[in-house]
Amino acid sequence: MASGTGTRARTAGDDIWKTRVEKINAELFTMTYGSLVAQLVKDYEDYSEVNKQLEKMGYNIGVRLIEDFLAKTNVGKCADFKETAETISKVGFKMFLGFSPAVANWSADGKEFSLLLEENPLAEFVELPEDAAAELSYSNILCGVLRGALEMVLMQVECSFVSDVLRGDDTTELRVKLVKFLEEEVPMGDD
Repeated sequence: MASGTGTRARTAGDDIWKTRVEKINAELFTMTYGSLVAQLVKDYEDYSEVNKQLEKMGYNIGVRLIEDFLAKTNVGKCADFKETAETISKVGFKMFLGFSPAVANWSADGKEFSLLLEENPLAEFVELPEDAAAELSYSNILCGVLRGALEMVLMQVECSFVSDVLRGDDTTELRVKLVKFLEEEVPMGDD
């Protein structure tokens, strides 16, 4: 990806964040999300099931969020997966969460990358109990959002946390893997 495209994406993300997005109090957002996760832990009593539920919720959010993203940004179709990664980082994250994670650790085939989150508003004020730290992907809703949004623009991806500061790691890293490009389906009778 040319650095010019990354710079344009960053500028677009900053502009949208400043002028076109309604903002809510970050602490309220963080506390509300924390309450949601705590309730899921209470309801399911199994961290792997909580991870699945967070991912599922995120997927449903992503399916809807992409429409808002496309309407407010006027972003056209990305030329390749690298441009998609830059757009996610510099426009999507900036627009909805107010920060831009770094895109890094590309695979040799260009089908996998990492998002390095220097900050994570979902994890502010959070300390996980020891038993949860090993299994719970506290911010797993982000993986679902990415999967849902990208599926709506015809990219099937897998997304997971490689590391998380809440687990005692030095960084929070989300890994995104392109599984395949999807074919646009024409509804019956619309041909």
